[in-house]
Formats: sequence, C-alpha cells, structure tokens
Amino acid sequence: MPNVPSISDAEWEVMTVIWATNPITAGEVVEKLAGRKDWSPRTIKTLLNRLVSKRALAFDVEGKRYLYHPKIDREACVRKASRSFLGRVFAGDAAEMLLRFVDELDLSREEVAQLKKLLEKKGK
Repeated sequence: MPNVPSISDAEWEVMTVIWATNPITAGEVVEKLAGRKDWSPRTIKTLLNRLVSKRALAFDVEGKRYLYHPKIDREACVRKASRSFLGRVFAGDAAEMLLRFVDELDLSREEVAQLKKLLEKKGK
C-alpha cells in the first residue's frame, strides 16, 4: 500500500481526532484528547511532529497557529493496519480471523445481519 505510513497506537489516537475535525490546532488536539489520555501537551506535539515527518499530516501556518490536516485517508490506514494484523496474528488466514472474532464477540442482531449480508454478497 504505497504512501500509507505505519501508524503507532498513540499516533492513531491523534489521527482519529484530526480525521474527525480538521483543520485543527495543536491546542485543540490537546483539548480533545484531555478526557481520554493522560498525555502532556508536549507529548501530543511530539506525536504531531512524528505524523508530519511520516507525511501522514500536513499543516498550514496561520499567524502563530499551525493548522493540521490529514494527508492520508482513514480508510487506507484501516486497510493497511487490517492486512498487517491479519498477516501477523493469523498468518494471512482471513477465514480463521473472522471465525475467531464472530465466536468471541457479542454481536447484536444488526451486526449479525450485516455480516450475513456481506457474506452473501461475497459468495456471489
């Protein structure tokens, strides 16, 4: 998957905020993560800088503020992370992964219906 960098768990937290609200300042990212993470503003700014270095984020300078916006699509990152997980944990066996998740998770009727619909579509 070209141009999609590997994103650490901590970087995912930051990217999730930015995908939901952009452009966004570093201070706003700090504010949004304050209730979820016990990170200092410095830690969050370090994560922002890492994501800029990885070319996952870009920024525009507006006066003294940096406005961050994603350069990568969330869906592309999810695809890359999913494939990586599948390869590492299940040796690429998608059926085993799906069976394990379906067996272990408490799925709602709606989620079961969605899975059935997807499997029927794939079976055609």
